[in-house]
Amino acid sequence: MGKQSSPRRRADNEAQAVLRNLRISPQKLNLVAAMIRGMDANKAIATLSFSRRRIANDVKKVLQSAIANAENNHSLDVDRLYVKEAHVGKGLVMKRFKARARGRGARILKPFSHLTIIVSEKEEQA
Repeated sequence: MGKQSSPRRRADNEAQAVLRNLRISPQKLNLVAAMIRGMDANKAIATLSFSRRRIANDVKKVLQSAIANAENNHSLDVDRLYVKEAHVGKGLVMKRFKARARGRGARILKPFSHLTIIVSEKEEQA
C-alpha cells in the first residue's frame, strides 16, 4: 500500500525549474527576470548570455534547467518553448552589524531570493 501520488500541478505543455537561496536581493533579481518574461527560450538565453549583470549567469542556468526538464521529462519541443513565468520570491535575510562612529553599530541586511522559471510550449497556429 502507500499514499497515492498527487496530480501534476502544471499543465501538460509546461515545465519548471526552481533555484532557492540565491544570494541577491529580490529587487535586483527581479530586474533580470523581467528581461526574459514572455521571450522565446532561445532568445532569452542569448539575452542572458550578453547581460552585464552578475546574476544573469545563474538565471541562465535555471532557464537551461527548465528547458532540459521540458525536453527530457515532458517530451516537449525545445524550438517552440517560451518563458511563460519568471517570478522571484523572498528568502531568508542574514543580519550583520558594522561598527560605526562613537561606539554605535549599523545593521546590514544580506537578503536571499528564490527564482522560479516556467517554460511552456506554444500552440501551433492555423
